Amino acid sequence: MLLKSLEFKRLDGQQVKVTEIPLLQEDDPHFFMTKLRLEAFIKELYCSKRQKKVYSFREYLKRALKWRVYLAIYNQEELKHNA
Repeated sequence: MLLKSLEFKRLDGQQVKVTEIPLLQEDDPHFFMTKLRLEAFIKELYCSKRQKKVYSFREYLKRALKWRVYLAIYNQEELKHNA
């Protein structure tokens, strides 16, 4: 699974980084839901007054979604012989 990160400046000028964003294809059944959750998460962080600089989108989804949906999104394929 490919993961990406996003950096932006908040309303107060502090640099914020969101990590562990899954890279899903548009035909994936969880693409739309993940995109909406990411937009809501970024909007929440943009107006936030917290001092934290790095946030994990994976941890946010772990709290926000049902467990089986979370596992379907972050499905880690086992590699043969650690290749």
